[in-house]
Amino acid sequence: GKQVDYVTIGKRGNDLLGKTATVTANHSDVFDHLSFENVALIAEELMELFKDGSYDRIQMVYNKFKNAATQIVMVEQFLPIVPADGNESSSTDYIFEPTEAEIVETLIPKSLKTQLYKAVRDSFASEHGARMTAMHKATDNATELRDQLTLTYNQARQAAITNEILEIVGGAEALSN
Repeated sequence: GKQVDYVTIGKRGNDLLGKTATVTANHSDVFDHLSFENVALIAEELMELFKDGSYDRIQMVYNKFKNAATQIVMVEQFLPIVPADGNESSSTDYIFEPTEAEIVETLIPKSLKTQLYKAVRDSFASEHGARMTAMHKATDNATELRDQLTLTYNQARQAAITNEILEIVGGAEALSN
């Protein structure tokens, strides 16, 4: 098979993959100061590794945020770029200024940086959504436990009061006889 290396962004990916796989770079501090510029540096590093032939394919695996309770694991190809399946209905010739090559050289890196930033932001939102859901469930469980304990306490208290009343009534009957 082919050799697979991992570049992780965030602590969890590194913790999980570091035990069983080859992690060549870890960017665990990105989420401490999450910005487009910080993620763009990682994208540039990946583009350079692809360009110099270190890797023939780079894929992103991340959690796509759907809602607070649902995250979808996504696997997307980062490099090489796979063209979208679109039917070209127009064969119009365009005049480019600057040249088409210059436009592509500028837009592709920007697009890749944006693509990676979106994946990182989705993962960030997914983690917060999962935390929020877990905290909500923990709060619900604690409320349910509190209610059960209150009921048990009230039942025990009522049983103790009933016993005291029975003892008083029993004592009063014994005195009257």
